Amino acid sequence: MNTTNMAENESLECITEHERILQEIESTDTACVGPTLRSVYDDQPNAHKRFMEKLDIRIRNHDREIEKMCNFHHQGFVDAITELLKVRADAEKLMGQVTDTNRRLQDAGREVTAQTEEVIRCRIQQRNMATTVEKLQLCIPVLEMYSKLKEQLESKRYYAALKTMEQLEEVYIPRVSQYRFCQIMAENLPKLREEIKDISMSDLKDFLESIRKHSDKIGETAMKQAQQHRTFNSAVQKQASGMGYGKPLYSLNGQIPSQNNGLGLEDDDQSEEEVLTAQDLVDFSPVYRCLHIYTVLGDRETFENYYRKQRKKQARLVLQPQSNMHETVAGYRRYFNQIVGFFVVEDHILHATQGLVTRAFTEEIWNMALSKIIAVLRTHSSYCSDPDLVLELKNLIVVFADTLQGYGFPVNRLFDLLFEIRDQYNETLLKKWALVFREIFDLDNYSPIPVETEEDYRSVISRFPFHDVEIEKQDFPKKLPMSQSVPQIYIQVKEFIYASLKFSESLHRSSTEIDDMLRKSTNLLLTRTLSGCLQNLIKKPHIGLTELVQIIINTTHLEQACKYLEDFITNITNVSPETAHTTRLYGLSTFKDARHAAEGEIYTKLNQKIDEFIQLADYEWGMPESDGRASGYLMDLINFLRSTFQVFTHLPNNYNDHAAMSGKVAQTACMSACKHLSTSLMQMLLDSELKQITMGAIQQFNLDVIQCELFASSEPVPGFQGDTLQLAFIDLRQLLDLFMVWDWSTYLADYGQPSSKYLRVNPSTALALLEKVNRGMKDTSKKNHIFSQFRKNDRDKQKLIETVVKQLRSLVNGMSQHS
Repeated sequence: MNTTNMAENESLECITEHERILQEIESTDTACVGPTLRSVYDDQPNAHKRFMEKLDIRIRNHDREIEKMCNFHHQGFVDAITELLKVRADAEKLMGQVTDTNRRLQDAGREVTAQTEEVIRCRIQQRNMATTVEKLQLCIPVLEMYSKLKEQLESKRYYAALKTMEQLEEVYIPRVSQYRFCQIMAENLPKLREEIKDISMSDLKDFLESIRKHSDKIGETAMKQAQQHRTFNSAVQKQASGMGYGKPLYSLNGQIPSQNNGLGLEDDDQSEEEVLTAQDLVDFSPVYRCLHIYTVLGDRETFENYYRKQRKKQARLVLQPQSNMHETVAGYRRYFNQIVGFFVVEDHILHATQGLVTRAFTEEIWNMALSKIIAVLRTHSSYCSDPDLVLELKNLIVVFADTLQGYGFPVNRLFDLLFEIRDQYNETLLKKWALVFREIFDLDNYSPIPVETEEDYRSVISRFPFHDVEIEKQDFPKKLPMSQSVPQIYIQVKEFIYASLKFSESLHRSSTEIDDMLRKSTNLLLTRTLSGCLQNLIKKPHIGLTELVQIIINTTHLEQACKYLEDFITNITNVSPETAHTTRLYGLSTFKDARHAAEGEIYTKLNQKIDEFIQLADYEWGMPESDGRASGYLMDLINFLRSTFQVFTHLPNNYNDHAAMSGKVAQTACMSACKHLSTSLMQMLLDSELKQITMGAIQQFNLDVIQCELFASSEPVPGFQGDTLQLAFIDLRQLLDLFMVWDWSTYLADYGQPSSKYLRVNPSTALALLEKVNRGMKDTSKKNHIFSQFRKNDRDKQKLIETVVKQLRSLVNGMSQHS
């Protein structure tokens, strides 16, 4: 029973499941039926069979329902078909009518359609034309502006062209930027700007080259204006003293006043003509144009830097002088013209443009240039040996400085340089005047100036300040004490002062400073140049004693003329010599030194002449006896001395000062000659190469000394007191007396006593000569050995000599130990 129940329960579950599956099949899309059907096969065994059975039952149920439905609607379907068949005939008839109507309508509207299409096409063309006109009206101004730009470029109106480009970019092109030709224009404008920059820069380079070429002419014109204004101002000052130096009137555009201003000054032909300015010589428009162009392009700083860099390069080129510039004044003038032209242009650019160059920039270049100019002038002026060229250089520097000072450039250092060049100028003057002085001395005859007539006398004293009452009283012809070189030297010293004064002009210095300059330069002329020429003259071999005496006289007169030279300078400068710090002329010491040198040369030449005579001495030191008369060379020497001193003693007696001066020189020369002669004779006796002397030679030597003493006592030069001149030979006289008398006992006994007869005989001198005499006696005794009595006397004398020699040696040793 349980089994039956279970089977029934299972059958009920299976039927329920089949119902569910069938419902899903009926209600589900055919694409999703697969999983449902699969569940049929997955159930219990025979479940498929039962499902098929169930499915067949469901199909049969649906067929019965369809059949019922069809039976219910069949009559209505038949009726509908019948009605439809009736309508078909009417539909076909209506279709024919519609087709005919459509055909007729199409035929009627075809012409309208064609006309409508034509209207539409015209309307489109009209709209396109209006649009085109509108767009052309926008494009035409752009094209006109671009055409204008091309014309401006062709006519080189670059600044206007840049303004046109700016309008194109900012106003016109943005309106039609969608068009390709506008894009091409916009792309081409930067290229045109660069082209304009390149062209303007090329113009600037041409401008720089132009001002480089014309700077010489510009500078020449500016310096001419400055020089003419200097002349004008100088004339104003001369006519109206005390007005002082006015401010320079010239400028880049300035002209010289053409009227005489009531001063009676007439302008020359050049001033009547229009004065050329920098604008007349150089076209400045390229630099203005280039400056505007770079300013518009926003690249002004680049332009300024380029311009300044190029001008600095040109400044360095201008400041480089030619190697031979110092040879001619034209070389210096060209150098100054170029520099002035450079700075005149810079000054014009400074004032004509806004900031292209600044005052600081021009001052920087000027300071650099000034240092270079000073170095160049300092170097090249040192090569100048012609004072005229140095003077012209000075004048050029003054005009150069005045010109640039008129443009506001500081030039104090140039005037400081002029003081250095002034020293160089003075050096060249000194060299030139040294040649003048030497030529004067070479042509002088060193004899008093003969004066035949009153006219000749006036001619001399007009050239030289000579005044002597005694000479003026004399009748013509007469002679002036100095030689021809004295007035010539005096005139040349005055010429030197004039030449030195020329350099001091226009240096803007006070009269006191100019006076000091003149005195210092004149002192150099006197103390160095003239003194050196006198010293060289005195040392010349051909200048004899007569010439030396005349030189002494000449220097005395030149010394007296120094006060007139001081007055001459005072008259030129109007500065009183009593003014504090006024330099005095050193002519007095110069001519005194020259006189002393001449006197010394007189003494030297006399001594040299004495030495020449002494060299002619030929003593036979071994002679047994003297000749009984003085030596020939010595007599010749004494005759020479007598004739020489007559030069001093036969001066005209009316030259009191000169006679006194010459007498003093003669006394000194005579004393010097006698002393030198005495010394030379003593050296001859004591010569180390002379080994032996006989008493005969001593006697001969004594005769010569006697002649010297006679000469001294004959008063060859007046003015000596007593036997002053003879004392020059006292040493020789006492020495020879000692040997001639053979008075050794007295000498040795009185040695060291003030009253000694042989006070001037030195033991060493006596010993040296005694040894030579001893050797001479020994040699003589050998020759005379055949006489026995002579041998005995010689032996006694030898013993005495040996005793005296020992005593003399002891005296000499005692003197050396005592000293």
